[in-house]
Amino acid sequence: MTGPVPPVDPARVHALVVGIETYEAGDAWRLPGPARDAVRFWRLLRDAGVPEPQVRLHLAPLPPYDPQVPHGPADHATLRRVLVRELSAAQGDMLWVWWGGHGVLDRAGRLRLFCADAGVADKVGIDLDSALTRYTSDAVPGLREQMWIVDACETFEEDLAFQEALPADALPVGRPDLVHRQTVLRAAGRGRAAANDPVRATGLFSDVLLGLLADRRAVLPAPPDPEELFPAVRARIAALREEGRTLQHPEIRLQNPDRTETLPPAVPPAAPQSLTALQRAVEAMLAYPLMGDPEERQTVLTALNPRVTAVLRRHSKARTDVVNILGGLARRNPEALWDLFDAVVSVDDDPGLKAELAAALAALAPLSARRLDRQ
Repeated sequence: MTGPVPPVDPARVHALVVGIETYEAGDAWRLPGPARDAVRFWRLLRDAGVPEPQVRLHLAPLPPYDPQVPHGPADHATLRRVLVRELSAAQGDMLWVWWGGHGVLDRAGRLRLFCADAGVADKVGIDLDSALTRYTSDAVPGLREQMWIVDACETFEEDLAFQEALPADALPVGRPDLVHRQTVLRAAGRGRAAANDPVRATGLFSDVLLGLLADRRAVLPAPPDPEELFPAVRARIAALREEGRTLQHPEIRLQNPDRTETLPPAVPPAAPQSLTALQRAVEAMLAYPLMGDPEERQTVLTALNPRVTAVLRRHSKARTDVVNILGGLARRNPEALWDLFDAVVSVDDDPGLKAELAAALAALAPLSARRLDRQ
């Protein structure tokens, strides 16, 4: 057990807080929630006494949301400069990093966090793994206690079928040292999407974690004991999975001079390759928060031809209902699966969820995969 760290002087705390809801890639990348979650976290640190200049808040909010707090832009050049030049040299003991927005696992298995100026042809972002390495090296002489919190998808780059490969852009790193203690909380888990609630405009993981941190505000700005906090996070996300609202499995990595350890999720997620085509399609559908609501499921079904939906068996439980819907369409009218796809993404156009649903439906109904050209 690591145990809690001793109290820290708020004047010796620094933070980078990022929330990106809008991207140059356009409306398909809109993500209501991360900017609002970032401001909630910013307020927790400010209420804990961390001086405002030391909490670097960088946002790209969707209108009409107005954070009404001082913040900087969230473009790639700005965020890279903060990480490489500003924070690295900060005089202090404690670092908090909060990042909410779109992400992807690149072909090397590294988590890339897209910046606000990421476009279709140039998906610029921060290489999280290189940032973590930099901040446990002699390139960062201070900030020996660190807590990194990342609410972003970890969908595989290969599954998103990008026309252009992600550009290489690792941060410079120094020589490894044995003085930093780093805790990293990641929302999704390898190959998984991080669910977002577009109605409440919050990330499910962010909302859970912000609630838990608020409950532990007495210890802030020092971090709570990670091995006490993570089981609470894991339990609440597990409850959301049971409700059919997400498939994510948060992970935590602990690194200090004595050890480096990644604590596994409570139930290891099955590799996508091990799922049958129907199972994968069901999981892809249930990743959408709207599918957990029977009224929203019915709204989606009403967009299909009544002759097709009239013969489908329905059920009050979300998973059973989705199994019946997908199985019935695949057997009777595979082309209607793509009408279902259109109906779902018209309500929630999260690009990560959309790409996985398209790939899953193509596997379930290969003869209809030609409809993928609309992606």
